[in-house]
Amino acid sequence: MNYRIRLKNLREDNDFTQAKIGEVINKSQQGYNHIEMGRAELKIEDLVALCKFYNISADYIIGLTDEKTPYSKK
Repeated sequence: MNYRIRLKNLREDNDFTQAKIGEVINKSQQGYNHIEMGRAELKIEDLVALCKFYNISADYIIGLTDEKTPYSKK
């Protein structure tokens, strides 16, 4: 599954706006929208911030697993 779809689903499943998630990764609503829509790439540091925020592993977001395992601070 495409990571953009996962990001959108995570956001919607948790009833967050694009503006709220933009705040999490220090971007505007439009900047985050560009990531979800494929006009911009997700930076590694933003991926880490989202993993911490949602408390899930990066493997889930990038599609390596379908398990929403918690974020690990290892």
